[in-house]
This record gives sequence, C-alpha cells and structure tokens, in this order.
Amino acid sequence: MRIGLLGTGPWADMAHAPALRRHDGLDFVGVWGRRPDATKELADRHGTRAYDDADALLADVEAVAVALPPAVQAELAVRAARAGCHLLLDKPLAATVPQGRAVVEAVRAAGVASVVFFTARFQPGTEAWITEQAARGDWFTARAQWLGAVFSGDSPFADSPWRREKGALWDVGPHALSVLLPVLGDARGVTAAAPGPGDTVHLVLDHTGGASSTLTLSLTAPPAAAGATVELCGRAGVTLLPESAEGPVPALLRAADALLSAAGGGHPHACDAAFGLRVTEILAEAETLLSDRR
Repeated sequence: MRIGLLGTGPWADMAHAPALRRHDGLDFVGVWGRRPDATKELADRHGTRAYDDADALLADVEAVAVALPPAVQAELAVRAARAGCHLLLDKPLAATVPQGRAVVEAVRAAGVASVVFFTARFQPGTEAWITEQAARGDWFTARAQWLGAVFSGDSPFADSPWRREKGALWDVGPHALSVLLPVLGDARGVTAAAPGPGDTVHLVLDHTGGASSTLTLSLTAPPAAAGATVELCGRAGVTLLPESAEGPVPALLRAADALLSAAGGGHPHACDAAFGLRVTEILAEAETLLSDRR
C-alpha cells in the first residue's frame, strides 16, 4: 500500500517515519509538513519525497499516517478520507468533539479504514492483558496513574504548543482510557474532576460494567516518578498492567498491520476513529468539569 506521512515534528521523525520505512507492506511515498525546511530534512533523512502541497500527497497515496497536533490532524484526516485515503491516526483524535465527529463521518462516508495509535493497544503483552481482564470481568474498581515528565524533564515534546494548552488530560489521558474502557466498559460519565500540581488532573469515572475508576494524569511529574500504572481490583483479586520496554516503532508497525487488515476487508479495528471519538467525548466532559473548578 502506498502511504504518506503528514507531519514533521519529533514524533513523526522518531516513530512514524521509521515505521513506515521499515514496514514490508507499505511503500513510503512521501511526507508533507507545515514547515518546508523541516519537511525536506525529514524526507532526506528517511529516503522519501518532500511534498509542498498536502493535497498532492493525498492524490499519490492510498493511505496516510498523521503526526500532527489534534486540531490539525482532524482537519487533514477529513480531507484525506474524502480523497479516499485510509487513515493511521494519532491520539487524541481531535481537540474537540465536533472535530472528532467530522472525522468519523468522513471515514464512514468514504468507506475508508481507520486506526488510532493508542500505544498500549499495539504492544503484545499489554493488549493480551487487556483482552484477558476484559473476558474475566467482575471488576470492582480500577486505578490508572499515567505520570509523564514532559514539562519537568528534557523531553523533545516540552515545547509542543498543543500539549502546553491541553495538558496531560489530552496527551496521556487517551492512553489510560484506551486500557480502562475495553476492560471496564464505556464510561457512563465523569463523576468528578479536580486539578493537581502543574497540569496534573484527577478524574473519577463510572463504567457501564458497574466498576468505578480513578485516573491521575500528569506531564509535570518529577522525572524519577514518571511511569504508568493500571491496577484492577475485583473478585479475582488484584492485577497490574504489565510493563513494556518496547519503543514506539514496533507498536506502530503493528498498527500499520491493523490498518492493512481493515483496509483489505477485515473487521474494523477496536481502536478505529469511532473509538477515538468516544475517548474525545470523555476528555471533553472532564475538561468541562475542570474548567468549572478553576
């Protein structure tokens, strides 16, 4: 499948471009970015073509991978779907619920496949754990703690404008939700939300499976405290999400596999644009509650 890349930032360079270049089932046709110099540099570094017009790239490919801020991603995803391109998207799907709905509607109208890259869902160990715990059921409560040091360490994403604006809720919140929702069921609602230090937020969710969950999300944690923990408590006892030392490229290769399968007539992937929209709706609900507290 001929695929293009939209975006030239650190994530596009360290994750998307290497995965697209390495995948045996993909022909990495080219890249487009909002900064021509950065576009050429990334294209040269990864042995592909630099495009100065996004629509020209869309016309030359069958699929696109997107590594752009959520608001920009949503707009370009709609254009790509209408051009008949399958979509390998990043989280969060969009910056607002209307933007997310527009992506889902464009995907459905065009009949294209979509996969949203929630990292844990494409790591074999964590995905197997999620599947096992979802089948077990009878969970009473859960705790998810996703602590990053993006704003307190030396992360290449520290100067990301959208992360500065939207914070941990929208950056690492999708990761936590991508683990909790398939295990505990959809969220009936966000029952509480409170701010913490820096961009830290604390959420309480009520799930359709009968369990409640608490989420602590931050990009301003001390580097020594950074990490992700998910704990489930129920009749079976207590279980923890297994750790994974795998980097993003192997997981993105599996996400590309999933896109190829869905595009080839397979069932839609569980992490498609519709799931991305549901995550966006929950984040937006939490954001509203937090704005009322500030």
